[in-house]
Amino acid sequence: MARPTSLTLRLTLLFSAVATVVFLAFGWIIERSINEHFEIQDRKELEVVALAVKRSLATLQADDDLNAIKQRFDDMLVGHHNPLLYISNSTGKALYRSTEADLSQVPLPRSNHLSQRNITQWRDDDHHYRILIQQVTTQRDVYTIIIAVAIDFHLQFITHFRHTLWLMVACGILIMGVMGWIAVRHGHRPLHKIVDQISRISANELNSRLTPEAVPAELTELAISFNELLQRMEEAFNRLSNFSADIAHELRTPVTNLMTQTQVVLSQARSTEEYQEILYSSMEEYERMAQMIGDMLFLAKTDNAQYPPNTEAIDLKSEVHNLFDYYEAWAEECHVSLALDGNAHIQGDRLMLRRALSNLLSNAIRHTPAEKRVTVTLSRPENAVLIVVQNPGSPIPAEHLAKLFDRFYRTDPSRQRSGDGAGLGLAIVKSIIEAHGGTIVATSDEIGTEFKITLPGFVNLSNVDLKSRAL
Repeated sequence: MARPTSLTLRLTLLFSAVATVVFLAFGWIIERSINEHFEIQDRKELEVVALAVKRSLATLQADDDLNAIKQRFDDMLVGHHNPLLYISNSTGKALYRSTEADLSQVPLPRSNHLSQRNITQWRDDDHHYRILIQQVTTQRDVYTIIIAVAIDFHLQFITHFRHTLWLMVACGILIMGVMGWIAVRHGHRPLHKIVDQISRISANELNSRLTPEAVPAELTELAISFNELLQRMEEAFNRLSNFSADIAHELRTPVTNLMTQTQVVLSQARSTEEYQEILYSSMEEYERMAQMIGDMLFLAKTDNAQYPPNTEAIDLKSEVHNLFDYYEAWAEECHVSLALDGNAHIQGDRLMLRRALSNLLSNAIRHTPAEKRVTVTLSRPENAVLIVVQNPGSPIPAEHLAKLFDRFYRTDPSRQRSGDGAGLGLAIVKSIIEAHGGTIVATSDEIGTEFKITLPGFVNLSNVDLKSRAL
């Protein structure tokens, strides 16, 4: 694929093309004006001579001497710009002719047009003329007069002007091209400054921003869009950095526990029961690590749209009841009751939606005070399905609400592992809901905390290229 032409070359060629068109247009207008000016001058000259000839012919007498007539016309032509004259009578006999050119060779128009003033151009071997042909009727005879003025000078002037014009056009194109190139280079200077500033931005300087007020108006949108891009990149980079740090933090504790237990076991001989107890303890750490690794793998795959669609009709009321049965023993242990209100059906991936509801329900039970109730509400507004999971408890501060769905985020800054998991549950919920084309919003006040899920009435997962199921 050919590389696109540079903007500098494009604008330079555009300037040159505009200059060419302007020069040619003005040259054509000037040339037409000069032509019309010469034509008007010649026409006036021809008409003045024609009028004088007509008057002379009207005063001719039958007994006038031919030499006297010739002298009269010779005298009449004096004072004009060297016009040529040819006069013939009705029989075709020449009454008067100029010796400079044989005007008898000029082709005559049709007889019915001779009474009109016919002005045309005629050329003999060496010269060009503008000709007026007219028929004059007098008491003596009918005469045909041909009056000519040489236009060689005019034509030479116009030819010279045309050559000068083309030279000016060529020079104008060259000058405009050079000036256009200089102007474009100067005009692109702010763009080059932006490019230089962008080239100095690295991963350690993502907080750098362009100043929209300091760039030309045409580049303001570019600067704003680039700043927004940097903002998104900085946020993504920070999330990636925090994600790496959180992974290391979350994996360090179980690995340290396993190493410590193993070192203690190897320090001295122990009974079979003691080995079994330590292995069971290690198994708990392995299960916690496996769960966390599985959650991270799930999030990584959903980030890259790698979960297969398994769309089917889902009775959400039945799914919630099954989850209530699963969590019933734990809820009774925590002295928390479970309630369901409403009914709804949806098309979606059953296992993925079950996991999302399970994470929300376990989170709600964990943070509900004893003797309180967790409520799940299902409804079907127009073209949508609404799922609300609400639990009473201490309000979540506003500064934490926006980050609840971030990975490894806990509202407890101490980050102590007290059975709350690795902090990936709500992140997984958000990924599943977004994969189904829905949204999830968390609100919290003195009454309790509420997670509201809005899903489209029909979820089409065919656009999600996934490769394994959510388990």
